[in-house]
Amino acid sequence: MAAHPSRSEAVLPIIVINPNSTQAVTDGIDESVECLRMDGGPPIECLTLDEGPPGIETQEQIDAVIAPVCDLIADRESSASAFVIACYSDPGLQQARARSSKPVFGIAESAMLVALTRGVRFGVISILEGSIPRHQMYVCKLGLEYRLAGDRAIGLGVTELASEDLTLGRLVSVGTRLRDEDGADVLIMGCAGMARYRGRLEEAVGLPVIEPAQAAVTLAIGAVLTDTINRGAE
Repeated sequence: MAAHPSRSEAVLPIIVINPNSTQAVTDGIDESVECLRMDGGPPIECLTLDEGPPGIETQEQIDAVIAPVCDLIADRESSASAFVIACYSDPGLQQARARSSKPVFGIAESAMLVALTRGVRFGVISILEGSIPRHQMYVCKLGLEYRLAGDRAIGLGVTELASEDLTLGRLVSVGTRLRDEDGADVLIMGCAGMARYRGRLEEAVGLPVIEPAQAAVTLAIGAVLTDTINRGAE
């Protein structure tokens, strides 16, 4: 039987890229994935894309970060075991997969896949109303429209998510509506900047809440460990 990898075997880190330039968002992501740092698992390194906008809220901003995200992945290709693009629009996901030989995960795609294992119909909590049409198009692209209960916005931009009482209140309000009016039995936080509120939201609404960076990093860990174990068994 193949042994589990240990820290001493120098497993390369999973690189989690926050494509916006708000360090507080990166810090929140880093805190949310702390529980996934474990003996025998790959290190998890969270990076801020300094040239990104303060928040990614429009299609123009999404398009603008694709090239620098792909460039950063190319720069770290030899020093990473996998990559996570930590923006719910998954900017550059397909382009990065085409350029990298390492697994690349988008947090939106990952969150939806994980949500399918926790409930019948998922609800998405978006930041702004303008995000919803993009999310719905992505859901259809993945063929998951029949599993989407609804997508509702809290009406706050990325940089406003640091306001604790305001943000949590709106998350709970929107999550409750997704549960009671739309029939969602699992919720997805539709922005990496919401990470710090996951536990409190789950407790308030009584439903599983998927934090997308956690979902993507969990899938990345599985891919990296599986590859490592399979190589050791050859």
